[in-house]
Amino acid sequence: MQRLAAFWQLMRADKPIGTYLLAWPTIWALMIAGEGEPPLRIVVIFLLGTFIMRSAGCVINDFADRNFDGHVRRTSQRPIPAGKISATEAIIGFIALLLIAFALVMQLNTQTVMLSFLAVGVAALYPFCKRWTHLPQIVLGIAFSFGILMAFTALASEQWLIAGSLFVANVIWTVAYDTEYAMADREDDLQLGLQSTAILFGHFDRLIIGILQTVTLALLAWVLYLIGAEFKVWLALVGVFGLFAYQHWLIREREPGKCFRAFLHNHYIGMVFAVGLALHYWF
Repeated sequence: MQRLAAFWQLMRADKPIGTYLLAWPTIWALMIAGEGEPPLRIVVIFLLGTFIMRSAGCVINDFADRNFDGHVRRTSQRPIPAGKISATEAIIGFIALLLIAFALVMQLNTQTVMLSFLAVGVAALYPFCKRWTHLPQIVLGIAFSFGILMAFTALASEQWLIAGSLFVANVIWTVAYDTEYAMADREDDLQLGLQSTAILFGHFDRLIIGILQTVTLALLAWVLYLIGAEFKVWLALVGVFGLFAYQHWLIREREPGKCFRAFLHNHYIGMVFAVGLALHYWF
């Protein structure tokens, strides 16, 4: 039971923020591609797949960082550096999770299955990117956005202008919130020789996060325009703007704990925009 509990922690199932950030954009896509009524079976498959793939991503991330996490205060007690799970067991768990995800995606059409292989490749690549580029957040953004494209293919939707706009918006939003995450670890990453957008942006970090969030707002506004959203739905975008502003208040002094809180706060961004889409299609 202790080993199972350790693997549960390795999957970060006890910290669902990553699942939320992966799930909300997928829900946006399912809502739009299904015109407010996506089949329940498809929704269940995608939500389960979101949890499984986020878990697999956490496992391979901790495997990749097994020689670094022990030197970072925030990650030193993760299962691998703490000796609760071995590197070999982590790889076996990663493969098992991929097999479960593959069983889920096989319930969908061929185009979606093909996209899933690309999604897995990018997700497996991401943890290693911080060793050779300052832009691992872009790779994470692409990995976190494949669910959008897969939702449109699974529902045989041809609204590719909307799908592409959502994809780009989510990549940019991911870079913004993962930079907040990286700001919390910046000093440790510098000591370990790891790279991130927080290090690349330096003192311009808050300014660039603001620019990225502004572009995200513009693209989400474009999506609302394309689906013909009424005035009440645009209030959701006003809510997103307010939430972004609150994040800037949190990170104003670049205090690691508050930067991490700002990262966690992005869960509400996804939720508010999902509520806006629900208002559009259901009321």
